[in-house]
Parts: sequence; C-alpha cells; structure tokens
Amino acid sequence: MNARFFKYTLNFRRPAGTSRGVMNHRDVWFLVVSDPATKNTGIGEIAPLPGLSPETGAGFEEKINAVVRDISNHPYWIEEGLMDFPSIRFGLETAMKDLQTGGVNKLFPSKFTDGTMGIPINGLVWMGDVDFMKKQVVEKIEAGFRCVKLKIGAIDFEEELKILKSIRRDFSADELELRVDANGAFTPKQAPGILQQLADLEIHSIEQPIKKGQWEAMAHLVCQSFLPIALDEELIGINRREEKIALLLSILPDYIILKPSLHGGLAGCTEWIELAGSLNIGWWITSALESNIGLNAIAQWTATLNNSMPQGLGTGQLYTNNIKAPLEINKAALFFNPTHTRDTSFLENNGL
Repeated sequence: MNARFFKYTLNFRRPAGTSRGVMNHRDVWFLVVSDPATKNTGIGEIAPLPGLSPETGAGFEEKINAVVRDISNHPYWIEEGLMDFPSIRFGLETAMKDLQTGGVNKLFPSKFTDGTMGIPINGLVWMGDVDFMKKQVVEKIEAGFRCVKLKIGAIDFEEELKILKSIRRDFSADELELRVDANGAFTPKQAPGILQQLADLEIHSIEQPIKKGQWEAMAHLVCQSFLPIALDEELIGINRREEKIALLLSILPDYIILKPSLHGGLAGCTEWIELAGSLNIGWWITSALESNIGLNAIAQWTATLNNSMPQGLGTGQLYTNNIKAPLEINKAALFFNPTHTRDTSFLENNGL
C-alpha cells in the first residue's frame, strides 16, 4: 500500500465572515492511498480550521508524514494514534474507506449514492452588513429553503435582530425554521437577554451563544432559556469518552452539532451520537468548510444515519476552485448524481 499527500488552497467566491474574522481562502491537504495489487485509489481530505482546530501549528504536516510513512498500520492510527488530530483522522478514515470500496467514489452505499434520496439541508447566511445578509436570506427562500441558518454576532445585534424580525413578519415558524449561530460571540451576562429576544421570534436554536469552556455558565443558560441551545465549538478537543460524558452531563444541551474534521473524525462523531442519544440530546451534522472531496464523504456517511433534520451540508458552492463532485442541491436537499464521472485532474495536476 502506498500513500502520499499534498496541500491545496481553496479560494472563497466572496469573503466568508464569522465572529472570529473574515476568510478569503483556506488550506486543505489531500491524502491519497493506493493499492498496487488492485490499482484502486482512495482519496481523503484533511481540513483543519485555523483558530478552531487544536491540531494546527508547527508539526502538523510532520504528523501527516508519520501516517503516510506508516500507512500499513492504518488501523492503529484511526483507532488511537490520531484521536487528538481529528482532521487527519477524518482524512485517513475516508481515504481508506474510499480505497476499500473500490475507489469509485461510493464510500457508504445507500439510497443517497443511488441517487434516489436527498439529504435535507439548511440554507446558510453569512455575516456581513445588513443589506448583504438580507439579500442572502431572500436568495435562500427563493431557492426553496425552509430552514435557514444565520451567522450572528459580527455586526450590531440590534441590526441582526431587525433582519430576523423582518423574516418573521413574512414567514411564520411553521413556514420557515430559523437557526442562528453565534460562534461564542456573546458574554454570559449578555446572553440571557439576547436569547429571550430570539425566543420571542420562535428561533429554532442557537449554536454556541457564549465562548467554549464556560460549562457552568452554559448549563445555566440551558436551564433558564426558552430557546434550545446547541453546542459546537464546545466539543472541540473533547476526545475521550469519559470527557464527552462529563461535558454532556454538566451542560445537558438540547443539541450537539458535529463536524467530523473537528470532532474526532467519523469514529469520534459516532461516539458523540451514541452518548447524545442515551441522554435524549438531539444532533445534526455540519461540514467544516471542506472542499467537495470532504463534503462528499460527510454527506454519504450522514445519509446512513437516518436523521430527518436539515443538515448543514450546503457549503459546496463556496469556492471558485472546488473539486468537481457528484453533489447537487435541488429543492433544499443535497443529492448525489451516480452518473458523475470522478474528477482526478486535481491529482494529476499535483503529480499523482
């Protein structure tokens, strides 16, 4: 078995704003595993997020190199060796799954990969000025989305609240589900009043209203709020089973939101789902701004989980130089086109 990797820079079509700043481009790494005996090739994406992923920094590529040099020992790396390197773990998991299923881009065969079932997704509205956010909302609704997620916390909250109120004047909660993601933008002191105003608008849920690491404050918000709270960044770096149990029991959130590249790869997310289910905590899956290679793998895996909630998998149109993929959005659902021919030009262009 052979393995190689290379770096690839993705360029956003428009600046992507979050409460942590604005991104114009991002780097990912592609892991390519091949079997000379079968001549099959598996491709996985390693996509850490700067400022969020605990594994970034000096030594990151050296860790990928260690995996590549020891690729025959991949079960160890997946089960133990990469527990604290979720994006590398996800890349290796999916590259091996792709290889083992024949290298034909069907890692998790299902009705989704047959093209007969779509995955309901939410429309994503990025942070920006008021006019920009309003324009995005209109575009999502006109495209048929009945679940829209807005990033909040970057501009004045009163302006963001006006946008949400204007949406609610035109669409009731029965007609349009609204989710908001604060990315930890508010303080524990600000949050209760903000959450009450959002609850008055029948917002479905808020992701990470305060910064991670404030378990007691977050638990207090969950107890006193009429607005369901979802944890996202809070889960990052919590990789051992006993740590996960402690976090969930301490906060008892309404939902957890899982990104394989951030939350332990597929193995780590599967464990989060199991633990959440035992505590009646809801969950959904979201991509972490991967290219279509990673998004395709996440979507195929998500389709096997039988979660009917809208998932956060609509990020494939963000980049000008994304990899061609069999993913298509139609009527607010993500579909896999089984007639799509796998694009390997990006490998050839990098000498593979």
